[in-house]
Amino acid sequence: MINRQLLQPESIVVIGGSNNVHKPGGAVVRNLLSGGYQGVLRIVNPKEDEVQGIKAFHDAKELPPTDLAILVVAARFCPQYVEMLAAEKQVRAFIIISAGFSEETHEGAQLEQQILSTCEQYGCALIGPNCIGLLTRWHHSVFTKPIPQLTQRGVDFISGSGATAVFILESAVSKGLPFNSVWSVGNGKQIGIETVLEYMDEHFDAERDSLVKLLYIENIADPDKLLFHATSLIRKGCRIAAIKAGSSSAGSRAASSHTGAIASSDSAVEALFRKAGIVRCFSREELTTVGCIFTLPRFSGKNFAIITHAGGPGVMLTDALSKGGMKVPQLSGPVADELKAQLFPGSSVANPIDILATGTPEHLGIAIDYCEQRFDNIDAIMVIFGTPGLVQLYEAYDVLHKKILECRKPIFPILPSVNTAGPEVQEFLSRGHVNFSDEVTLATALTQVMKTPAPADQNVVINGVDVPRIRKIIDGLEEDGYVSPSVVHDLLASAGIPTVPEFVSAEKETVLAFAEKTGFPVVAKVVGPVHKSDVGGVALNIRSKEVLSAEFDRMMQIEDATAVMVQKMIRGTELFIGAKYEPRFGHVVLCGLGGIFVEVLKDVSSGLAPLSYEEAFSMIHSLRGYKIIRGTRGQKGINERKYAEIIVRLSTLLRFATEIKEMDINPLLADEQDVIAVDARIRVEK
Repeated sequence: MINRQLLQPESIVVIGGSNNVHKPGGAVVRNLLSGGYQGVLRIVNPKEDEVQGIKAFHDAKELPPTDLAILVVAARFCPQYVEMLAAEKQVRAFIIISAGFSEETHEGAQLEQQILSTCEQYGCALIGPNCIGLLTRWHHSVFTKPIPQLTQRGVDFISGSGATAVFILESAVSKGLPFNSVWSVGNGKQIGIETVLEYMDEHFDAERDSLVKLLYIENIADPDKLLFHATSLIRKGCRIAAIKAGSSSAGSRAASSHTGAIASSDSAVEALFRKAGIVRCFSREELTTVGCIFTLPRFSGKNFAIITHAGGPGVMLTDALSKGGMKVPQLSGPVADELKAQLFPGSSVANPIDILATGTPEHLGIAIDYCEQRFDNIDAIMVIFGTPGLVQLYEAYDVLHKKILECRKPIFPILPSVNTAGPEVQEFLSRGHVNFSDEVTLATALTQVMKTPAPADQNVVINGVDVPRIRKIIDGLEEDGYVSPSVVHDLLASAGIPTVPEFVSAEKETVLAFAEKTGFPVVAKVVGPVHKSDVGGVALNIRSKEVLSAEFDRMMQIEDATAVMVQKMIRGTELFIGAKYEPRFGHVVLCGLGGIFVEVLKDVSSGLAPLSYEEAFSMIHSLRGYKIIRGTRGQKGINERKYAEIIVRLSTLLRFATEIKEMDINPLLADEQDVIAVDARIRVEK
């Protein structure tokens, strides 16, 4: 729970506060005092009479009633302090800085549970334990530095790691990113990241609250809560970016299907963030850069003008933007010629606009004005302006400051000389601006922002999916494990997913009869072994009854073979769709290019079931191999709409058949007209 005593305490006591500002107890007191806390600050220290100018209590039992207690004492003392303060001193909020709890030992976990039980009994809010504290404009209850600039419209930052929070703050402060609050939840025994988002969502005020949330997450304890409140906040006008650490492939479980082999907890995180509309970041620098992007005016286009006085950075920025799917359009014609005439000879206006190293602040202003007012095909402006130390940049940055305030199009300041022109950069930041000191980091972060879709519709798309039939099939299964080809076919048919005509039998004559009726060429596949191709259980392009007969005999000799499946041979681009059930998250649906390339290239995109059509299209478009799907080098593309429809239908099937734990359809064969499932397998646990 989050209450007034935690957010706006009228009195605070630091248990373990001291005069030594190089230790947490002293540093918390220092930060509270230097942060201008307006309430009553009390200190408990049995050895000091006065702590940093404040009369100290030698025993917590001497305290008057107090709103918030900050504990900076050994873990073993914390439970008794919490019990006494809650019962006798009406303390209703605790921030426990101390470590030595569940993150270390079983005994520590028991102490932590004891503290939680007391807090729940008395209705107390609990931050921590094992955290750096809580930083707001009301009180600076942290023991660390730096203390960033705090403003009402600054960023709300929530972190599951105290040390990482400090390093992210270091990165943010150097860029001029302002903050509204910093929450270090530590072990998150009561208040975790999802709880903070829930509070911010349920108490959101568009006129008063921050519109930017940055998250550092080590464990998603409640994916549904995170999804619901992140989605709600974004729809209310907020923007959210997050790092999720600990999602490497090393953490994935061994599994028998293609999907199981490539789907990991990281796939679930990717899918959750996509559905919620959270911008995913992978480093501290990227997270704080995205935060800075969020402070600039929103824009929808992808055309950028680059104004620079150094050719190399302009070229690198152009390359990075282009790689991310954005455009640096060529500027030409009478307007471009007019601009060039106002710059020094040798300047280039083709885009990047290079005003040369000798370009003046006036030239900078002219170039910005042309991009803002005269070039209609420009959506945003990037300005690279540094110095080799020959001149000061106050005048140039003053021009940049004024243009940022005047222009309708967003201006991204890239000021690389943070050492040589340190005072000038700091003055620029002090005027309420941010700085992207590295152009490629900016382009990478901007790519993540631009490719993140809006929050998805949470409704299940039925669209002809036969839910009663699906449930009848699932309920009729008697054993767990991979289901038979006939059951796979029935489930796909119930979901409206088209399949190639097929026939399964252990009788050779019936298999041959089906092939003759269907028409050659056909495909034969062994039934029984999970990985058919690994055991030689697939034969393509069989053109005669004699060859099929021989293949049938060979396949029935394969270990674990129970039958042979024969299908009409069709051609097309091989695609893949799969799904895996992730505990707490639900079904993660994957799509990508099919065949052996699923596991070789691992070019897959993930979504969290149930999926909307918008999510399905976003998944398809985010694939590295999307150009193949769209059509390239004279080759026709596939029917993208039908591919997206099958993804959505599969996600609906999974929504009503949660017993399905793994499945994949590999391949689907696609051309410009149709997308048809050729081979599929489904594993059920009832």
